[in-house]
Amino acid sequence: MAGVNKVIIIGRLGKDPEIKYTGAGTPVCQLSVATSREWKNKDTDEKESETEWHRVTVWGKSAEHCNNYLSKGRQVYVEGRLRTSSYEQDGVKKWSTEIVSEIVQFLGDRNDKSEGDKGSGGNDSGGSQPKNQGSSGGGEADPDDEIPF
Repeated sequence: MAGVNKVIIIGRLGKDPEIKYTGAGTPVCQLSVATSREWKNKDTDEKESETEWHRVTVWGKSAEHCNNYLSKGRQVYVEGRLRTSSYEQDGVKKWSTEIVSEIVQFLGDRNDKSEGDKGSGGNDSGGSQPKNQGSSGGGEADPDDEIPF
């Protein structure tokens, strides 16, 4: 039986997207997405929160859309798979986990960058849902995916 490697997150960009191109000219964009959770501490009755940071890699046309239309603070829906790699730093082996996106959907209003206004969590502004291309296994893009909103 095959395994399942699927991740879905909704969060806000911690910085502007960073795009690069492979030697073959394929665009690849790096996103830094924060997800947060809140709870009430039973002992102190105070609200507590925790933020988790996720490295997201976007390939192909979707990478270009992210670079052109996203900016720090923007809310996104990301669906993809986990990929873990290792590297050596100062003689110590370290591990890094990233999300390789299959779908990136822009949420909220284009100008909505505030943490306080989370909106309905839906696709209020008709955000894009470009399919991933390139080495992450995505197929050919839909012509409608050319327009990211």
